Amino acid sequence: MQIVTGMNIYNKILDASIVTIGNFDGVHRGHAEIFSHLRRKSCDRGLPSVVVTFEPHPLKVLAPESAPLLITTFEQKTALIEESGIDYLVVVPFSKEFSLLSARDFVLNILCTPLGMKHIIIGHDYAFGRGREGSFKTLVSLGALNGFTLEDLPPIGEEGVVFSSSLVRSAVAEGDMGAASRILGRYYRISGAVVHGREIGQTLGFPTANISTSNELLPPDGVYAVMAEVDGQIVKGACNIGFNPTFGGETRTIEVFLLDYSGLIYDHGIEVHFVQRLRSVQKFPDVAALKSAISRDVANARIILEKVNAHYLRCGARSEPCA
Repeated sequence: MQIVTGMNIYNKILDASIVTIGNFDGVHRGHAEIFSHLRRKSCDRGLPSVVVTFEPHPLKVLAPESAPLLITTFEQKTALIEESGIDYLVVVPFSKEFSLLSARDFVLNILCTPLGMKHIIIGHDYAFGRGREGSFKTLVSLGALNGFTLEDLPPIGEEGVVFSSSLVRSAVAEGDMGAASRILGRYYRISGAVVHGREIGQTLGFPTANISTSNELLPPDGVYAVMAEVDGQIVKGACNIGFNPTFGGETRTIEVFLLDYSGLIYDHGIEVHFVQRLRSVQKFPDVAALKSAISRDVANARIILEKVNAHYLRCGARSEPCA
């Protein structure tokens, strides 16, 4: 996948293309269906597929106090879109100045002239341009004048639930990792690096990897059954998020006890896939009670992780090449 950003988005990139546009935070199953449809159209017409997105998220610029905690980092989002088999990712640098661009100028200056857009696919009720003035009706008019066609996909979901980034955020915030995974099509995950901590787990006989992450959205404090990817290996684990109240901790930490793993991984990259919440954080009366609770957590995690859905550990929906 070729990534285009900065001032290069205004240069001539393609003579003809099939395009979709959106924020795509989380790259959930609804987004995956849009990308799949985009790929089919791309293959049918023999034209490159293009995803247009924004960085940072527009609300981070226009209304930071109302901006959501993002499900994916930009790097995670990019990787997931690439896994979907997209040919080009056009990343529009979003600013207050850019937000003043009219819907018409956005279509002409970003989509038509640089990308040679011949067809655009948008999600249900998508709005764009200055003050969200652009709509499906706007695109119909501009398409007639500028030689592109369009589709407005209906809401995508199942069992009466429409897949959305806001639903994923709500599920993660409530610690309902099962609900989050059903919308995402994969386990919710964070990525980061293993850093030195207080090494309390070491003294308890359960050495943990302390995680420093740039992911904004974290599950609530508690203990979770997780799968961790480190040094190319998938390892079962139990993760604690919280302040270590038994030891009077003042800093919120993310600690993962890797089951049946003994490698040295300080400063290594790690991804943690949250499978199921085990319990809330508790303050125990003494170290012995804490060790007993951790032992139960590890035993419960083993049982849960024996039934882990391996499909949900994949980065994204890998796309087959055009026939």
